[in-house]
Amino acid sequence: MKNPLESGTRQTARPLPPTRTKHVLTALLILLLLWGSAVQTEVSFKELIEGFPNMLDLLREMFPPRWTYFDNIVDGMLETIRMALVGTTIGAIIAIPVALLCAGNLMPHRWVYYPARFLLNLVRTLPDLLLAALFVAVFGLGPVPGILALAVFSVGLIAKLTYETLETIDQGPLEAMTAVGANAIQRIVFGVVPQISAAFMSYVLYTFEINVRAAAILGLVGAGGIGLFYEATLGFLEYDKTAVIILFTLAIVLFIDFASTKLREKLL
Repeated sequence: MKNPLESGTRQTARPLPPTRTKHVLTALLILLLLWGSAVQTEVSFKELIEGFPNMLDLLREMFPPRWTYFDNIVDGMLETIRMALVGTTIGAIIAIPVALLCAGNLMPHRWVYYPARFLLNLVRTLPDLLLAALFVAVFGLGPVPGILALAVFSVGLIAKLTYETLETIDQGPLEAMTAVGANAIQRIVFGVVPQISAAFMSYVLYTFEINVRAAAILGLVGAGGIGLFYEATLGFLEYDKTAVIILFTLAIVLFIDFASTKLREKLL
């Protein structure tokens, strides 16, 4: 008669670790892909090394920064922050219904969430600079095209992260509410929102951080903000002024990153 303990041990035997040959083949495949990519993109370490003196010359022209230029860029930076704030808020509001449509556990019909995911992926493939350029062509120069570009980008990012979180929620509360006759809106408000609210706010804060960085360069295509000053100073080769803009942007980004990190810690 077989020992049940031995039988159970055999059934729960751990799988064998990958062989050394598998690791070697994986490493060779990665190296082959890197080599092929370098060849196709015409990467040359010789040109990179030869370009170092030019990079050093650029840094010498940037320092010391011309701090008297600081007063000229404060309003542009405030406009950049406002663009990021408004664009993120609009995108977050639109992302809520989009994420619900994309979640397979909340929208059981494939003909609903597959097209919604396709449109979401389409939105996420469009670079924010391209969106800003398109909106500039439609609405003209100013912060409005930048806000709209950031809003579209925010929808793609927040909705993607949110619907993936929605598909991992506990179905128990939803089943219990269905059993007592709750409708779809009640299930979402009382069964779904409490489970993802903290994560959703974390995604919004993370997107706001990204949008501040993105809004800083949207001015290169005429979408307002501090990017207009980047374009002006670089166009006239005034690199000492550009250094002031870079350092000011860095300080703002670091502050926002620190503040949003603390907020996410409180939420999660």
